[in-house]
Amino acid sequence: MPLLSKFRNLVGIGAIGLLVAGCVPIETYQAERTKADSLAEQLAHSQMEISQANAEKEAALHQLNSLNGNSATNAAMMANYVSQIAELQKQNDTWSQKYADAMGMVGNLQGGQSPLGPALDSELKQFASQNPDLVDYDSARGMVKFKSDVTFAVGDATVTPKVKEVIGRFASILNSAGADNYELLIAGHTDSTPVTNIKTIHAGNFDNWFLSAHRAIAVGKELIADGVSSKRMGMVGYADKRPVAANTSESGKAQNRRVEVLILPTSVHTSPAMASSAEPKPHRSHTAAPAAVPAAASMTKDSGVTYTK
Repeated sequence: MPLLSKFRNLVGIGAIGLLVAGCVPIETYQAERTKADSLAEQLAHSQMEISQANAEKEAALHQLNSLNGNSATNAAMMANYVSQIAELQKQNDTWSQKYADAMGMVGNLQGGQSPLGPALDSELKQFASQNPDLVDYDSARGMVKFKSDVTFAVGDATVTPKVKEVIGRFASILNSAGADNYELLIAGHTDSTPVTNIKTIHAGNFDNWFLSAHRAIAVGKELIADGVSSKRMGMVGYADKRPVAANTSESGKAQNRRVEVLILPTSVHTSPAMASSAEPKPHRSHTAAPAAVPAAASMTKDSGVTYTK
């Protein structure tokens, strides 16, 4: 029998016995009965608090045991993260060296010829001339530059729909017979204006390093969606550390905001395992090249507005 029930029964029996014996008036009995009921309620409340405290203690012990049991797993996960970061840093260093080599290629060229050869060079020149508001082409370095102010909204890293069409045309050139095995380095750059816009920060572009890297990745993913092999690509962000113009004017800043695609005339080397793995199917296909964009057309939603991140 629970302690509370025993307590109630003993009090009730004692009170009834006194009443039957005629020694206690009815008013005294009712007062004692009320007092007994109050004590019983207090006892019940105390028992509930004790049960709750015991439950909390058991939960805390269970959580502690769980943490102790997972310590080895957590340590393994942390070691794995450190290994991944080291590998990514190694890859970034490799592509950064390739970028530096490509940027210094001009001095080694003979006769002013493009490192990509006449046919591919001519096709890329035509591509740039058809889309003058969107891209520039540096023939001496084999580099296609996407202008950030029309490729992305202000402070954003999402490729605009019209530029996706142009990237589709560019992908078909990269997959042509003259370029289908060349390596590609996609490098994002910003101007020197710090990122302060809350919307930009909430989107994950915490500073110019993040913004430049995310824009390079966005262009790379569009190329992959259009069938360009991811094995050919490296993607890096340089923030404002490699300007091509002074950041003291709006025109200079606009030149520095860019995503460069360097076409490196070096064949991709793959291991047997990589060569045998199937490439993911592209998400979309292009049956015809998009129409040329008129030089007077403006695709930026912030035309005429001072650029702010």
